[in-house]
Amino acid sequence: MTAQTLLDRKAAAVHDIQPAASIADAARLLSDHDIGALVVTNADGVTVGIISERDIVRVLSVHGRAALETPVAEVMTRKVMTCSRKEKVVDIMRRMTEGRLRHLPVVEENQVVGVVSIRDIVELRLEQIERDADALREYIHSTSRSRSQDTLQDRAHLEWARFPRVF
Repeated sequence: MTAQTLLDRKAAAVHDIQPAASIADAARLLSDHDIGALVVTNADGVTVGIISERDIVRVLSVHGRAALETPVAEVMTRKVMTCSRKEKVVDIMRRMTEGRLRHLPVVEENQVVGVVSIRDIVELRLEQIERDADALREYIHSTSRSRSQDTLQDRAHLEWARFPRVF
């Protein structure tokens, strides 16, 4: 499983915002699109940062309502960690956990092609666990059926063995 697997399961849109936009604008976009982070891009479309719900909550807790007029550039994370489409989900999961990241842009040829979230990974893992559990239940059920039939055959064989052979 790779980052591409995660991207294939969700809408392809990458939501972004300009660095000069306000925190209020960022909060509105996050809410409108029901997402947790926005890629911050300059006028040339180059990624210059990322801003998340967590970043907005932090600035609001310090500056209150006045923070809503603060430019995104002052709050965003400038050092953006990314992954490629080919990176394995287990490696992405590890990096996100170690870096305490909830969102990781997927970059191909210097372009953001998607954003994977910890939610995407949890949903994928839950589906995998459910499939594995179903497969194990089926395996246990099929082996217990064959074991029951073997036991019946063994009992029948023992019962017949008690009788003397006539021929």
